[in-house]
Amino acid sequence: MPIKTTCIGAWPKPDYVPHMDWFHEVAQMGEASSEGMSEAERTAIFDRATQEAVAEQAALGIDIPTDGEIRRPNYVHYHCSHLSGFELDVLTECSMRNGAWVAEAPTFTAKIEAGEPFLVRDWQVAQAATDKPVKITIPGPLTISDSTADVAYGDRRAWCADLANALNVEILRLAEAGCRHIQVDEPLFARLPDQALEFGVENLERCFAGVPDRVTRTMHMCCGYPDKLDETDYVKADPDVYQRLATAIDESLIDAVSIEDAHQHNDLSLLEKFANTTVIFGAVEIASSRVESVDEIVSRLRSALDHIDAGRLMAAPDCGLVMLGSDLTRAKLTNLVAAAKQV
Repeated sequence: MPIKTTCIGAWPKPDYVPHMDWFHEVAQMGEASSEGMSEAERTAIFDRATQEAVAEQAALGIDIPTDGEIRRPNYVHYHCSHLSGFELDVLTECSMRNGAWVAEAPTFTAKIEAGEPFLVRDWQVAQAATDKPVKITIPGPLTISDSTADVAYGDRRAWCADLANALNVEILRLAEAGCRHIQVDEPLFARLPDQALEFGVENLERCFAGVPDRVTRTMHMCCGYPDKLDETDYVKADPDVYQRLATAIDESLIDAVSIEDAHQHNDLSLLEKFANTTVIFGAVEIASSRVESVDEIVSRLRSALDHIDAGRLMAAPDCGLVMLGSDLTRAKLTNLVAAAKQV
């Protein structure tokens, strides 16, 4: 059997969807504005775009597509806006991504609790577009804490524990509804490895507490986006932290872990530290316009198989695809799928 393929999260948003920059909240509207639209009209637009994203991934041959995160103006804040204790309009200045930038961030002002269900419908809309299992992605506690501000807890560990408990409520709702692939994204593990080891992995397990074995419990750990395509001089996490974190993740209840390898190759002995966990291997870059050839991807995947069982290796992009635009996304995924079929 060829190794399976998946995507990590974000899909390029079509022009007819009003959208915002993923990174610094700079408004970037598509050809259609949502001003004057009813809630029902906006919902219909996002439903249509979500189903197109899923259907295109499936048509390209991706085995486990994502919902594309189409309806999320900001990945972290979308989920937080469904939690009690979070105030989107209360802004507090804070440093993010190990000082990569300083921004005014929405703030947690009171104890965190899960709100009304919302991801179940997101998944159901996405799943209706394909017979393949659609994966839903969720920001992890440590990552949320680095993209928001806190004036309620004053202690990151306690703050993240309550975030994990609230995320767990929504994850259990997804599992009960029938979603078989749920991914918690923790890019901040790579930037804050000490905190990841101190309480981050513990909170990952708290996120997935009670989730049945029929669900693949996935975590994603990339090293960071630049501000624009083909930018090379930007603050990125050190991929060597994967070596520090691998054993703790492998010994946790996580079934699959997504790591970068295309942007900067790892020492592939890293894969040997994942004795139980499936590795979702980043095989194409998501911030470079260069399209990796099929042969290049095949060669790297075959090298990876010298260090991990074939049944525990999957191929994917390094991270979300929103920066690439539609044409580059199709070209890279077409080659990724073709390579995976050869390996």
